[in-house]
Amino acid sequence: MSGGASFFAPGHDSIAPMEPLSPEEIARYQRHILLPEIGGAGQQKLKAARVLVIGAGGLGAPVLQYLAAAGVGTLGIADDDRVSLSNLQRQVIHDSGTIGEMKAESAAFAIARLNPHVRVIRFEERFCPEAAARQISGFDLLIDGSDNFDTRYAAADAAERAKIPLVTGAVGRFDGSVTVLKPYETAADGSLNPTYRDLFPEIPPEGLIPACAETGIVGALTGVIGTLMAMEAIKLVTGNGHPLIGRLLLYDALSARFDTIRYKRRRTA
Repeated sequence: MSGGASFFAPGHDSIAPMEPLSPEEIARYQRHILLPEIGGAGQQKLKAARVLVIGAGGLGAPVLQYLAAAGVGTLGIADDDRVSLSNLQRQVIHDSGTIGEMKAESAAFAIARLNPHVRVIRFEERFCPEAAARQISGFDLLIDGSDNFDTRYAAADAAERAKIPLVTGAVGRFDGSVTVLKPYETAADGSLNPTYRDLFPEIPPEGLIPACAETGIVGALTGVIGTLMAMEAIKLVTGNGHPLIGRLLLYDALSARFDTIRYKRRRTA
């Protein structure tokens, strides 16, 4: 390990027992196993991990593809939408043959073709406060690839209550951001890690931030941000590196520039 924070919440009862890797899996994940930071033990952690992904769209597509390829043992998909032609410019887990299908179903079939060792649990419904506790039950990590603030706040609240990490990302026309939230744990200085509301105190007024259907979005941007989200998830699961806790990573595609903003828990009166 290389100094990363612990992934699993202490006493979390959904952690699957470590299962030995089959010869086929050892061959499949050889490039991971060769890495001292991951090795066989880290690959077994990936196999035991249970990750719920909100959205099988622009961000969820690369997240699901790379986590499935990495050998995450159980992937949950929460999405109530169907594949449309306009999705295919960026939602690369789907294809022309799946237009009209539920996105969760289309993504599940793509994952099965990519890696038959991955179990998929589908929730063909919107992730919302009323369904959050049921959907998140049994998962060790939540990844939010949604495209609206209502879902982002619901995801942050649900992950905080369940005491599991949240990787959340967002995209605009040519820009995007990623951060990791573990507000139930303390930082090195003993203070609690920040919450989503420390970053975004209130939901922006409706209509203030237009949807991509109104303004457009470059498809490859969602691949960049979604892949960064998948990388943060792999770091969390294997305990490697320094996840983006208390840091918001910003990407400007037009200038090919990355910036990082630090944020902290707000002091209460």
